Amino acid sequence: MTARGGSKGLPGKNLRLLGGKPLIAHTIDTANDSRAFDRLILSTDDEAIAEAGRAFRCDVPFMRPAELARDETPHLPVLQHAVRWLRDHGRYEPDAVMILQPTSPLRRAADILESIAILERSGADSVVSVSEVPAHYNPLRTLRVDGDGTATLFVTGEPVRRRINRRQDMAPAWTMNGAIYLFRTAVLAGSDGVEPSLYGRRTAAYVMPSEFGISIDSLDDWTAAELALETLAPPRE
Repeated sequence: MTARGGSKGLPGKNLRLLGGKPLIAHTIDTANDSRAFDRLILSTDDEAIAEAGRAFRCDVPFMRPAELARDETPHLPVLQHAVRWLRDHGRYEPDAVMILQPTSPLRRAADILESIAILERSGADSVVSVSEVPAHYNPLRTLRVDGDGTATLFVTGEPVRRRINRRQDMAPAWTMNGAIYLFRTAVLAGSDGVEPSLYGRRTAAYVMPSEFGISIDSLDDWTAAELALETLAPPRE
């Protein structure tokens, strides 16, 4: 898991109460319910987040360095640091790693398990969860606007009159929803001419129902998650 303390879009969101418990706790509980992991690790720079992680049964073996917790810090160096620390200090080298962001609180244990199954049977280097893009936002319908104000189709550059109007005539489009990133650990270092990444040469998709893939980046997203939690989340025993 990754959760830094300096959120700008919704300050303090990782510890803000959603459905009566900290946002981060939803992901920890789901991960533990899945029983899929040898180790559940939290990478954070924030002591309060670390304390909450431990309280909900997540291991926090190190604190993330400040230089890896800036607004612009990508996930790659954060994961490289975590894997390197576990290797050097814990003698633990996993074959694969899954990133579970607390900002996807409605992700289910079944989503975690199916993503792992896809990685195993596909032979891909990585798996990402995706949700279908609503037809109105399909790339084949989007436009670009030139400097003089002229609108053309974004993908093809053709005139707007060429726009596909019937949903049935468009191939479905998918977007990564941020709920699951699963990758073989080796891709972090890169190999065979492929640069280090979270994806490697081949990425498989786990098609996830959009209602479970809500990602919280704003207050509107938070409100949507609260409403969805009331109707979608199964009762906990």
